[in-house]
Amino acid sequence: MADTKVEISNDGSAGIQNPNVSPQTNNPLSRKLNKILETRLDNDKEMLEALKALSVFFTENSLRTRRNLRGDIERRSLAINEEFAQIFKEVKEELESVHEDVQAMSTCCEEMTNRLKAAKEQTQDLIVKTNKLQGENHRLEVRAQVAQAFLDKFQLSNEEMATLRGARDAAITEDFFKALSRVKHIHEDVKILLRTNQQTAGLEIMEQMAVLQETSYEQLYRWAQNECRGLTQEACDISPVLTQAMEALQDRPVLYKYTLDEFGTARRCAVVRGFIDALTRGGQGGTPRPIEMHSHDPMRYVGDMLAWLHQATASEKEHLEALLKQVTLQGVEENMQEVVGHITEGVCRPLKVRIEQVIVAEPGAVLLYKLSNLLKFYHHTISSIIGTSVASLLINIEEMHILSKKMFFNSLSLHASRLMDKVELPPADLGPTASLTQTLSLLREVLASHDSSVVPLDARQADFAQVLSCILDPLLQLCTVSASNLGTADMASYMVNSLYVMKTTLAVFEFTDKRLEMLEFQIEAHLDTLINEQASYVLTRAGLSYIYSCVQQHSAEQGPLSLLPSMDSASVKAAMVQFDRYLSSPDTLVMPQLNFLLSAAIKEQIFRQSTELVCRAYGDVYTALTSPANGYKDAENLLPRSPKQVQTLLS
Repeated sequence: MADTKVEISNDGSAGIQNPNVSPQTNNPLSRKLNKILETRLDNDKEMLEALKALSVFFTENSLRTRRNLRGDIERRSLAINEEFAQIFKEVKEELESVHEDVQAMSTCCEEMTNRLKAAKEQTQDLIVKTNKLQGENHRLEVRAQVAQAFLDKFQLSNEEMATLRGARDAAITEDFFKALSRVKHIHEDVKILLRTNQQTAGLEIMEQMAVLQETSYEQLYRWAQNECRGLTQEACDISPVLTQAMEALQDRPVLYKYTLDEFGTARRCAVVRGFIDALTRGGQGGTPRPIEMHSHDPMRYVGDMLAWLHQATASEKEHLEALLKQVTLQGVEENMQEVVGHITEGVCRPLKVRIEQVIVAEPGAVLLYKLSNLLKFYHHTISSIIGTSVASLLINIEEMHILSKKMFFNSLSLHASRLMDKVELPPADLGPTASLTQTLSLLREVLASHDSSVVPLDARQADFAQVLSCILDPLLQLCTVSASNLGTADMASYMVNSLYVMKTTLAVFEFTDKRLEMLEFQIEAHLDTLINEQASYVLTRAGLSYIYSCVQQHSAEQGPLSLLPSMDSASVKAAMVQFDRYLSSPDTLVMPQLNFLLSAAIKEQIFRQSTELVCRAYGDVYTALTSPANGYKDAENLLPRSPKQVQTLLS
């Protein structure tokens, strides 16, 4: 309303100042309406808020309510202010109460502060002493921890000391090795103290640990020695504790060596006793039977003994490997070889005596050779287990091998000398003699046993050459001497048969290529003789021998062939008739010696090549007689067949 009044007064003054304005414009009601109409309520937030508040209590739009609207608004404003004043009064009272409480608390705190100051002044000395004692206590605790750590690192516990200083005959357990390992570590770690200011303590601890180590090793050695002495049974069970003992004793080489020697001595007794039992008593319950029961069979007898020793050697090597499997000392392999050699040394004497008895009994060349190969095989096999050839057992086996081999070659030499002492004449059928057949049978048995042996290949090849030299060379000499009094064809047939038998004997065996080649060359030489003899035989029986010899010996200075004795046309005609009869049945003219040949292939070869020689001889005769210079008239009637036709008929 006030705004309205102001506006009216303004408008009135405006009306006074501008009398030219129209009355419609100066109408207050019009101006208010225009103002209301020009007002944009959506942009006037205050007006919107006022209208929204008015709508709360202005529910009825009537003349009365519109007139009383101003009073209602003022009364509502007054009620709100009275309510606010009442609430604020309550807040003021609460604040005053809080202020009183705070004042009381401040007074109490000041009183407590004063009391604390007084108490602090009275207990200052006590606090100083307490702090000092706490500091001292902390330092003592640190020193105690350092001392305990020092003791833990450089001293043994009571249990460890009791374990290492047990009774003399006390058993060794896993705790003993742990305590011993602890002593070793302390002895090594104490060297650190020697580089500090604690040299005295370091020297004392080192001396203490050294003494404790020596006594512990001595106790461990005595225990291991007693354990090894008890390993005299055939079944040897190596306990894990004994294996650990050997691992620990490797730090003391002398005690380690003595323990190994004790083990070797105990096992040597067990092996010797087991070998004697195997020879005389056999296995448990009589199975297997005693080896001595097979002494009548040299191969089985020697083979069973060597097989038992091979098994025993392998078992002892396994026992040693189990004993020393944790030892890292350099040269442990050499130690094992030495101990295995010592263990098996005890059986050398009984083994050597028995094998020598078998060899000296001269069981025969073949059996001696088999024994030699058997000994060579077991020498190679056992040496691969022991790892060295200087062991007494291997030396004895090698000596027996050399002895059996020597006896074998002596037997072959004796056999050869007997053959040469009484040379056997060739039989009527020109085949191999009984002594040759017997010797080749012996060679076949030797080579068969050689092929079936398990000796290494290079050793077998060297033995093969020597065996062949000992047997074949005397046989060849024997055959040559035996055939020395025979005729040419008989000697050649006999030698071919003998060499053929030798060749067929060697052909089925390995390492005989050189010998087979040599025999083949000798057979070829004798075959040439037989081929020439067969050709001469045919030419003589066919009537061409004299004519062919005249043709071969004739020269131009002697004049025509027809003028030579028995070379006239009639004689040549008669000879050609006889030759034609040969051409009609060439198989009838065969030397008797060829029927004695053992090989059909060789016989066929002789017949074929001798026929070629006959054809060649006929060709020479044909050429000579058909030559005009030799004075034969009507040569075509004398020689009705050409060399090619003759060759066709004979082929």
